[in-house]
Amino acid sequence: MTDLGDFEAFDADASSEVADDESETAESASASANADADTSSGTTESDFERTAVEPRGRESGIGTICVSQGLRVSTDGDETTLRAYVTADNRSDIRLGTYVLASYPDGERLFCQIAGLEYAQQYHADDATEIHARRAMNGGGFDPDDEADFKFVAELEPIAVLYDDDGELKRRMTDRVPKPQTVIQEASDTDEIKTGLKMPEEGVFLGHLSVGGEKVRTNASPPTIDYRLKDDYDSGDPLVFRHTLIAGGTGSGKTHGAKNILRQYLSEERRYPMADGREVTPAVVQFDPQDEYAQMHDDNPDLEDDFARRLEREGIAYGGHDDTTAFVPKVGDSSYAAGHHRAEQVEFTIPFSMCRSRPWLVSGGSLNDNQYGGLTYLLDRYFRETSSASYAGFKSFLDDPALREELDESGRVHEATYDAVRRRVFGFDDVFDQDARPITDLISEFVAPGQLSVVPTYHINDSRATEAVVLALSSLLIDQKLSNDPDFDRIKETPLILGMDEAHNFLTDADSVQARKVIAKFTEAAKQGRKERLGLFLITQDPQDIHDAVFKQINTTVVLNLGDEDAIKSVNIPSDLESKVPYMEKGQMVVYSPDNSEPVELIGLSRCVTRHGRD
Repeated sequence: MTDLGDFEAFDADASSEVADDESETAESASASANADADTSSGTTESDFERTAVEPRGRESGIGTICVSQGLRVSTDGDETTLRAYVTADNRSDIRLGTYVLASYPDGERLFCQIAGLEYAQQYHADDATEIHARRAMNGGGFDPDDEADFKFVAELEPIAVLYDDDGELKRRMTDRVPKPQTVIQEASDTDEIKTGLKMPEEGVFLGHLSVGGEKVRTNASPPTIDYRLKDDYDSGDPLVFRHTLIAGGTGSGKTHGAKNILRQYLSEERRYPMADGREVTPAVVQFDPQDEYAQMHDDNPDLEDDFARRLEREGIAYGGHDDTTAFVPKVGDSSYAAGHHRAEQVEFTIPFSMCRSRPWLVSGGSLNDNQYGGLTYLLDRYFRETSSASYAGFKSFLDDPALREELDESGRVHEATYDAVRRRVFGFDDVFDQDARPITDLISEFVAPGQLSVVPTYHINDSRATEAVVLALSSLLIDQKLSNDPDFDRIKETPLILGMDEAHNFLTDADSVQARKVIAKFTEAAKQGRKERLGLFLITQDPQDIHDAVFKQINTTVVLNLGDEDAIKSVNIPSDLESKVPYMEKGQMVVYSPDNSEPVELIGLSRCVTRHGRD
């Protein structure tokens, strides 16, 4: 006898009979009880009462902070673990990039963005089986009623903590961890979203905040959130003078977007204080290789009245800019046709006298340092010996064999160097001193407050001539802006936006000495721009070709669709936004402007605010 009981011989048959008898007795008793219950209640077998599993009360939010896989915020984003369980009814509406809020017990809120979404098994089960797959393939796919059988978890990226400071909503870096089971709510208040993303209330309009190609909607009126660039001196220099780059492939909408942005700078209300106390509307000079920007003179005939009223409500400038002039370079026999716009046209030429301080304008090929030194000496001597300088006169000057022999014998310029310089400066007969007014005589017309001066080059068939024209004018403007003793006070005393489409053709990384001179000039302009009220507005489809020295001075980068991997890498935007760039539709853009806001995704206006496109 033990504590486990008294063991006797085991008879399997006898045991089976006893079990069967007991089973029949139990089934009989159960049936009798069920019958009595059915008789008394009037129910059937299918009328079983289900236990309520839904919580009582009114729900708010889309889910709660969960700690099953950790709950941690860190200065190192890779070590942050912040996840939220999303309830079944909210899952279809959640997208990557959605902005959400988690409240702290004292009323402060953690502003976050959804950085990842994941389904996981609620209970241990294996659905990677033949029967599950074939059932789904036969039309028995996922049943919405089964949502509660799965976990749906959102990975959150904390952006800032929002807090109230004497009635003013402010932000600070993330320095607190939310409590477990904190309710997560989708951000729907304009002030909270703008504060969380450090977006200014006022400034130059770029587009509307979006997530995944859909505009962010709020409870305000209008429901969209406008994105603007800082444009005053209250919180630093206006970003226009910290320089802008627009990068986008063919068909991405970069010209459409560039026109809409430039039109805001040409608004009558846009003024900047100068050193003498005046507040002056900026002048815009736009180099235009495709002959599209002179159309900004005209209204857009496709701009509906309803759309125009929405622009007015949001304070967005629209309509043709009357003070637009096309300054057409006279190059050889080329002719300019302008049936696609009604802007005034003024023809001009580049005077050879501009080469006195810019020798690289007349160097048609790559010169090494020794050859460039020879060119500089020859130009300086020519201008000292003549009172009426011209390109034809300089060619005649170089054709003098006695001069060649003199300089070689004196050791000033070796004969081989002399010949190399002569070969490279020939070929500019169609560029300099043409039958038109010199641009230096037109400065008061070329640069004027509130004026858009467009320089079309589409009609010029020679790329070397195009480069000479663009670099001559841009260097003239930059030199006068940065000079302490300018020849043209109008340029010095007017805020200036220098726009350059296809900027990669002029600011590329090259080994020639003249290319280095150009890059050095634009780099200096970029560094001194904020002080001199000079802003570079560069537009390109090949941002990887723009020299790093210039690129590093760009504060605001607007990226539209780009298909080239090298181009995407070169714009240096955060990786989460970088991955979206190849898939963005026309008008979608990423804006990276550290001194203005967090990196964001925008949708530009669906209509151009001025005329755009040819019939």
